[in-house]
Amino acid sequence: MSDPVALDLRLLNDYQRDFPLVPRPYAQIAAELGLDEAAVITAYGEGLARKVVSRIGAVVAPRRIGASTLAAMAVPKHRLEAVAERVNAHAEVNHNYEREDEWNLWFVVTARDATRRAEVLGELADETGLTVLSLPLIDEYHIDLGFDLYGAGGPRAGREEVSSAPCALPGIESALLAALEDGLPLTPHPFADLGARAGISEDMTLSVLEGWLRDGLLKRFGVVVRHRELGYTENAMCVWDVPDDQVVELGRQLATVPGVTLCYRRERALPHWPYNLYCMIHGKQRDDVLTLRAGLADRLGLDRFPHRILFSRRCFKQCGARYATGRDRQTA
Repeated sequence: MSDPVALDLRLLNDYQRDFPLVPRPYAQIAAELGLDEAAVITAYGEGLARKVVSRIGAVVAPRRIGASTLAAMAVPKHRLEAVAERVNAHAEVNHNYEREDEWNLWFVVTARDATRRAEVLGELADETGLTVLSLPLIDEYHIDLGFDLYGAGGPRAGREEVSSAPCALPGIESALLAALEDGLPLTPHPFADLGARAGISEDMTLSVLEGWLRDGLLKRFGVVVRHRELGYTENAMCVWDVPDDQVVELGRQLATVPGVTLCYRRERALPHWPYNLYCMIHGKQRDDVLTLRAGLADRLGLDRFPHRILFSRRCFKQCGARYATGRDRQTA
């Protein structure tokens, strides 16, 4: 391939899911693209340096390991940056965004268990003197943050997700997950190097990863891109207060709409937050996001229920969840 732009797109787009689980994955990618192994490793290193790539690694299925929740705070404008910095200081926080709403700071807490999750939320309330809403996931209808970078359809459409029971990893697997938190090494034999971090062989490393994918512990293994840095800057969290006897059916229908990247049901946090049905729409233009949202709401009759649209403003933190360790992983 002679077009470097097309090459970059293929490296980012095509290997978000279908990343080779073989001893020399970068060599296989190189063979598929007509490159050499060193060029592929260099390209991914440049993607990390430019922050369009978060990491190459595992995306764990929701609720399979540890305990997580979406949380929100209503922060006075003059305190927002200071409070966001305080939130970011907790290793258990892996996403933290400002959104356009009275409840303007939204973050995800992923902890080793429900007890530690509650401790983190309590610590944040004590440290800031602010109310912290906790909005745990109840049902997931569609979660997919892979992006079609060719522009044919924007964010990928996907299938309805099937929830699975949480599990406790044995020691060896827990060590491997911890080793993966910093991403797959950019070396000729990355799975051997990854296994060395965890104290296991290359063969066992590949076998465990294949098993995790097969059993649904991982949603995918591959390139994790940063959607904002790739131009998807107009992103809206859309919420509705849907009667409990209708939310499942409406959620399933909403999940099938092309362009909806996330769709799930969360617990309400009364009296502050009555909403239980959520979807995320990621786009490059605000008007496009609003048009898509208006169309799906009209099609499903959603706006007969109380609702809000919360566009993101700033990203204060975005990184992979720390399921296995308490080390912080700060990113710009």
